Amino acid sequence: MPTSSPARFPTPATVWPARGRHTPGDAPAVLRRSLQQHKDSGAIDDFLELPEDPAAPAERVFQARWRVGDDVTVRARMSVRTAPGDGPEQEWMLIAEAERPWDHAWPSPTSLFWPQEPDTAWDRDAAVRLSPGKINPLPEDDKDTRRLLRDAVRGGWHIHVVVHEAMTTGEHGRVPLARWLPPGLRHRVVEHRAAPQQHRGLNWALRDLGVQVPRGGAVVLPGSPAPEGYEAGEFSVRAVYLDGSEPADLVDAVRRFAALPAPLPDDAEPALTALREDWHLLTVHEELERQRGLVAMYAEALEAMTQSRDLYREAAERAHEALAAYQEAGEAPAPHREPSQAPVASPLQQLTRTLERFRPRRPATAPQDGGEAQPERAASRS
Repeated sequence: MPTSSPARFPTPATVWPARGRHTPGDAPAVLRRSLQQHKDSGAIDDFLELPEDPAAPAERVFQARWRVGDDVTVRARMSVRTAPGDGPEQEWMLIAEAERPWDHAWPSPTSLFWPQEPDTAWDRDAAVRLSPGKINPLPEDDKDTRRLLRDAVRGGWHIHVVVHEAMTTGEHGRVPLARWLPPGLRHRVVEHRAAPQQHRGLNWALRDLGVQVPRGGAVVLPGSPAPEGYEAGEFSVRAVYLDGSEPADLVDAVRRFAALPAPLPDDAEPALTALREDWHLLTVHEELERQRGLVAMYAEALEAMTQSRDLYREAAERAHEALAAYQEAGEAPAPHREPSQAPVASPLQQLTRTLERFRPRRPATAPQDGGEAQPERAASRS
């Protein structure tokens, strides 16, 4: 068993998921006929086939709504597309959600989409091509058994149970486990049967999953990843009497396993989001509430636009006032400069003046002929 796995969102307690394959044929046509029959009989309130999505032209989507229990509304979404690979099979995915936590006593959503005729093969497990609600013998080869069970627990779409026959059973022991399960679990449990001589090889094949099957007993296999709170010993049954009576301990183990908080199955998150956010099958009351919500949303948007317009207008008026004041200030005459204010010298002129202060002065030389010096000599004589 893997020691770690990528984190996935938990499955809400209100959600019922299922996935499978439809054998060759027109699956959307089968669904249209079946849904119309269920609507005519009152099993469902209404259904709708959504227009073809240009982004996924090979996929058809159906929505249906019905009520269970004490007038609890269930909404479900079914998508059908060509299965991966070269085969002509079609893969389907069903996500149903109720207004309160799911009760397995309610009808299985698959039984309200697909017809229940035995010749309609729509309930094959998408991973291992086995059918819920029936007995599926394990392969004779141990390696094939190991590969089958390893692939079976991947994805988390079904609950897988392995039953070991302590002795070869007659017709009275060929009763599927699904007969004793509540309606909401019958199409989610895949039962594997091991022959008496396969006990040792079976437990060898189960080593990777961390579980063992008691001789003549059974075990509910963990998913991948296992649900929170899963303990192999708590979901192992020591003895299953295949005599046509109800295997009460095994039924209890399956019920307890289905109640564990499990992660959403692979690829189920987008389908659940589409169910919640892209729902078109509305009642008159729901459509009225939707239109009221749209009116309120548009009113809020209009009010916000009006407030933005008023703020923009106020800002524009202030900008015009500021521009007008700036233009008036630009047309006024420049201030008169007093004549006494000398122009400021340039930096070069200031440097030149500074250097002139430090220039050495040459001493004055006496004139060679008499002239201006004569009064000084005359003054000395006197």
